[in-house]
This record gives sequence, C-alpha cells and structure tokens, in this order.
Amino acid sequence: MSAVAHSGPGGLLETDTRLRLLLIEDDAADAFLFEELISESEPDVEITVARTLGEALRSLTPGIQCVIVDLSLPDAAGLDVLRQVLKATPYTAVLVLTGLADAHVGVAAVGAGAQDYLVKQDVDGPLLSRAIRYAIERKRADESERQLVEARILGRENARLERGLLPVPILADPAIGHDARYRPGRDRALLGGDFYDTVQVEDGTVHGVIGDVSGHGADEASLGVRLRMAWRTLVLAGHTGSPLLRTLDTVLCHERWSDEIFTTLCMFALDPDRRSLRVWRAGHPRPLLFTPDGVRALPDEHCGPALGLLPGLDWPVAHVDLGEHWSLMLYTDGLIEGYSGNDDGERLDLDGLLELAAAAHTRGDRGRALLDGLIGEAERRNGDVLSDDLALLLLSRGEMR
Repeated sequence: MSAVAHSGPGGLLETDTRLRLLLIEDDAADAFLFEELISESEPDVEITVARTLGEALRSLTPGIQCVIVDLSLPDAAGLDVLRQVLKATPYTAVLVLTGLADAHVGVAAVGAGAQDYLVKQDVDGPLLSRAIRYAIERKRADESERQLVEARILGRENARLERGLLPVPILADPAIGHDARYRPGRDRALLGGDFYDTVQVEDGTVHGVIGDVSGHGADEASLGVRLRMAWRTLVLAGHTGSPLLRTLDTVLCHERWSDEIFTTLCMFALDPDRRSLRVWRAGHPRPLLFTPDGVRALPDEHCGPALGLLPGLDWPVAHVDLGEHWSLMLYTDGLIEGYSGNDDGERLDLDGLLELAAAAHTRGDRGRALLDGLIGEAERRNGDVLSDDLALLLLSRGEMR
C-alpha cells in the first residue's frame, strides 16, 4: 500500500477519487495502525510514510492531497514541524495528530494553519477517512476564497493604475466623437506594449497616435507608457510630423534594453476644418476610414520603417480628404493576427478586417458598438480570445458618430 505521492496545487484540485497521502510519523506501530485504519474506509489509497521532518520535506512532490503529521519527531517538535510543512506545501491540506494529553496543541495547530486535528486514541477508520476528506475540502475552499480575494484586490488596484497610466484624451471639440478600446494580451496584466493617445492643441488641430512595442511583458508595457508620454509632451510643445518621430526614435533608442526592440506607430494630425488629415506611419498597419459611401484602408505607399530600426530617416506624410462625415479607426496588429475562421488556417489580416468593417458599416454600427463588434467578430473567427495586446482608437464626425 506504500507509494510515492505528490504535493502541490495540482494535487489538491485533482478530481481522482484515489487518496494520495503523506504520513509523517516516527513510531512504526502508530504508522502501521494508521494504514490499517484508513484502509478500512479507503481501500484505494496511496500512502507515503516519512519518519523524520527532513524525510517528509523530501517526499513533498506534486500530487499529495493531504499531509497527516505527528508534531513529535526526532528532528523537530511542536508547531515548528507544522510551520515547515505548511511552508513547503502551502496548497495541500494538513491534518495534525496529537495525544490525549496534547489536545490543546491540536487547537493551536489549527490556529497556525492546519485544517484539523485528531487525537490518536479516539480515531477509528470512518472518522479518520471523514477527517481527511474534510481537510481536503476545507483547504480547497480556503484556496478558492484566497484566489477570489486576490482577484478582487488586483481588480481594484488595476482600476486605480489604469486611471493613472491609460490616457485621458485632451479633446475640446464637441463635434468630434472619441472612442478607444485597450486590452493587454497577458493574463492578469494591467498594460501591454500597445499605447494610444489623443491631444488637441491651441490652433484646433487634433493629434492622435497608436503604437505597438515589440515583445510582450512588463518591460514592454513600461516602454509603451514612456513613449506615449514623450509623444504627448512633444505634441504639446508644438512638434509634429517627421521631426517628432525622429525625436521619439531617439527616446526609444535610449530607453530600450536591447537593440532588437522596435516600435511600430501611426500618428495623425486632423486639421482644424475637420475635413482633411495628415498621416504618418512607421511600419504600422493601415488605418480604416469609414464614410457614408463605405469603408477603405488608407493608402499604403506612404509608410516609413518602424522606430528603432533605421535612426535618422524621415517618415513620409499622406494627405487624406475626409469630407463632412467620417470615422477614422487606428488599431494595433493584435486585432488582425488572429485566425480568419477559414479552414486554411490563414490570419485575419487587413482583408479580413475590411470585410468585418464593411459588414459593421452596413449594420450601422457606430462608436463603441463598432469597436466592440469588430473585436467580438475577430474573436469569434479566431475561435478564442485574441492573445496579443490590443488597442483601437476611433475618431468620428457628423453622421458617422
């Protein structure tokens, strides 16, 4: 009946009905009695017996669901035994064995983190089986509650940080609609390497940017925030166009931790008449323009290299006539790198996005509904949530709002 068992979060949450136990007991007679008692009610059980704390700590590998521990061992005693076991296996249920004269120690052990205690002289097979099962279920419930509390705390903290790190647009023109969506690709991440911003300056020009730092992780997210703040500062100082991008390229080269790090970026300057637009692209996907006549991607011929690749170059400008009613959508490649939903395994890419956008335009989607609809349909075709960082920025005017 002896077997090597395992300890860890995986063991606690296993659905297998077989019990996998570690008994820490230096008395061979008591260990034999324990095995006999548990086999009365649990014939399908695996037990590892350790006679010292050191031997027990070496036996704690993933899979053990419950540790039953005597607090009087040759190499440790009292609550110190329990503390070391709990430290070594924080996700596993722990049941403490005591003698008649040490029942108060069992109460203290529960206060220190054990799920329950048993007095050796009062134990029979059914009671032992119920106590072990109860300890496992209680530990599972405690772990679920801990994760729930952690998620709530993380959610509140993320909300506070997002208010400080995600941009609040500086936009004074009530005729312009502004909508954005942002979602990091990493689980539980607050920010990804994507960024966006919108700033209206004194002459009425509205500047906007969207960018994507290569890679995924906290470092990329931090660099994205720094680039966005540098961009906003440069715009408010009166810079625009290729000179601004050269300065931002210099900032990137000084702030990055590796020469392999680059950033794709698209920025625009919406003229005060709101009928014309200047666009600069640095290796970034083409924006979409929605008008009453339909949807199209902005021309591809005006595009320079991503920031961080070829310092000192100029980025060409594209001039776009908007008309009276329009929506301009900028996005990062997280929106188009999911699967297209076809059996050929192709990516959505620009052609697929144009197809989705045309359908949304036909439905009359506007503003937030347009962005949410495009993300939802891209995820449906992908067969799962989009795994990459994702940012969308939409400016609208007239009947396209």
